[in-house]
Amino acid sequence: MRKIDKSIADAYFRARNTLVVVCLIIGGLVSFGVVAFAEAFSTFTILGMPAHYYMGAQGAVITFVALLFANAIISDQIDKKFGVDEEQNARVSSGKVLDH
Repeated sequence: MRKIDKSIADAYFRARNTLVVVCLIIGGLVSFGVVAFAEAFSTFTILGMPAHYYMGAQGAVITFVALLFANAIISDQIDKKFGVDEEQNARVSSGKVLDH
């Protein structure tokens, strides 16, 4: 496997860590924000249910699943941007010569 320059590796891990922190913040806001503002959310409905109940029962789960998919897609884009994508690693690890 080819070596990666330290500055590129640092930028890669900074981008990945930023992505994780953003996902954690969104997840925390959805989980605890609904509870903190339940009274304000109870004034409107989603699919016939009070908004705070719907978000607690379904909305948080849907948000977390959406975050998983978004995390996977964005992680692939970050990997390709910094040259650490799986296709590149498969070519290197299979013994094939890389063209530079």
